[in-house]
Amino acid sequence: METERRTFLDDLLETPSPSGFETRGQRVWVDYVSEFADEVTIDEYGNAVAVYDGGGTDMLVSGHADEIGFIVTKITDDGYVKLGRIGGSDRTVTRGQHVEIHTGDGPVNGVIGQTAIHLRDREDDGYDDIRDQHVDIGAADGDAAADLVEIGDPVTFANAVRDLQGTRVAGRGIDNRIGTWIAAETLRRAAERDADATVYAASTVQEEVGIKGAQMVGYDVDPDVAIAVDVTHAVDDPGSPNNRGDVDLGAGPVVGRGSANHPVVVAAVRDAAADAGIEVQLQAAGSRTGTDADAFYTQRSGIPSLNVGIPNRYMHTPVEVVDLEDLDAAADLIAAFAVATADRDGFAVDV
Repeated sequence: METERRTFLDDLLETPSPSGFETRGQRVWVDYVSEFADEVTIDEYGNAVAVYDGGGTDMLVSGHADEIGFIVTKITDDGYVKLGRIGGSDRTVTRGQHVEIHTGDGPVNGVIGQTAIHLRDREDDGYDDIRDQHVDIGAADGDAAADLVEIGDPVTFANAVRDLQGTRVAGRGIDNRIGTWIAAETLRRAAERDADATVYAASTVQEEVGIKGAQMVGYDVDPDVAIAVDVTHAVDDPGSPNNRGDVDLGAGPVVGRGSANHPVVVAAVRDAAADAGIEVQLQAAGSRTGTDADAFYTQRSGIPSLNVGIPNRYMHTPVEVVDLEDLDAAADLIAAFAVATADRDGFAVDV
């Protein structure tokens, strides 16, 4: 991956962006796309949309800017901070972790307490609900803690992106800042290729709490076709179940089939992949995709939509793992689709 593109990715991944508090991450994204977009707009809830005006088919490609996290629900009299969930936070990976509480005056460091193994009941080694866990910020008492932290402050794990072997990286919030990276890179690459399509790249908010931002963006943009880029489960590590199909890290982007995934769009994207020599994987979605595609395809009178997945190990943990080659391939694929679909006359199914 080129240095400038990697720097942008790292900036996205290391900027906290929990659902409902995405503005810092959105600023990173907007600053990047503004260099090559014809126009960038931001709506009242912080959804950001950048446009390359090629004059042809209106194509929307999006990723969601928000990450899972926690929120301060209570400050105890003895100075500890109690938590609630933001999105699908996993109680099995929280204890013993460094966190940052994002306050109006800047971050406050803390740790999620874990009783030492020497002091725990060996017969009761379960996982407490997140609401029963606590953050220790080192405050002497409740008044000292309340001087630093407010009810409703968001909380994220305090870890940075790390390079693994080869082209693989690990970090928190990979779900789904890599999707917003791909949306931005699709826009840039489509512009570089002088695509005749009009490409709308979106960084949506509040996907993790119910695909809310995508509903707003889909209605507002009303494109001819929409592609939602999100992570999907790689099942090639020893702990993954073997009943979810075959999706491997580094084997290319994943094209969804079924449910929100419009069959004509699926076929067109697969054709674009074949023409460009890009390997793709397939994944079944019998009921729903669990991504912004579920919001896009029911907007207006129906927007032909597709979910493109990026294989991701250990989703919703602080150590999600992806392969950078899958990100580059996805951006190239969707840019190639933008070029190929520039003068297409709709995507209606043949009944």
